[in-house]
Amino acid sequence: MSTELKQINKLKKSRRNENLNDAKFIERLIKISRVTKVTKGGKKLSFRAVVVIGDENGQVGVGVGKAEDVVNAFKKAKTDGRKNLIKIPITKSLSIPHGVVGDKGACKIIMRPSIEGSGVIAGGAVRTVLEVAGIKNVIAKQLGSDNLLNNARAAIVALDSLTTKSQVLEKRDLN
Repeated sequence: MSTELKQINKLKKSRRNENLNDAKFIERLIKISRVTKVTKGGKKLSFRAVVVIGDENGQVGVGVGKAEDVVNAFKKAKTDGRKNLIKIPITKSLSIPHGVVGDKGACKIIMRPSIEGSGVIAGGAVRTVLEVAGIKNVIAKQLGSDNLLNNARAAIVALDSLTTKSQVLEKRDLN
């Protein structure tokens, strides 16, 4: 009985490792901030990392991690980003299918598809999210707040609301 359980556990472990390594993800650090909490015994120092993770082929996610040192904060942010991955439809010209607006907090992101060869015209965290997602030709503008985390999350909200022509036809029952 115990040998059977050991074999099952080995299979589970190998499946976990396969799931983690089946796609090569790229991590980009957006920001590391030092956070100080004042307690009764003095000041407690910790770090917060904001990371974008993606495979440059239509998958992207934003993660946040806090820890007492930078390395652990970065690791936590990476795992958080993997949990929040989304799939994006990308056109043949490595752009987005249509214009889209994303809101998160006080941030508003406007994205429009662009012609081939124009590159990523965006600033700050939005540019990082688009590059890691694999989008090469797009115009984006961030309005409202310039908070890096909220801008990255607003970009994710905008990209998550993208649809393809086939998805719209299926939704409207026009097959």
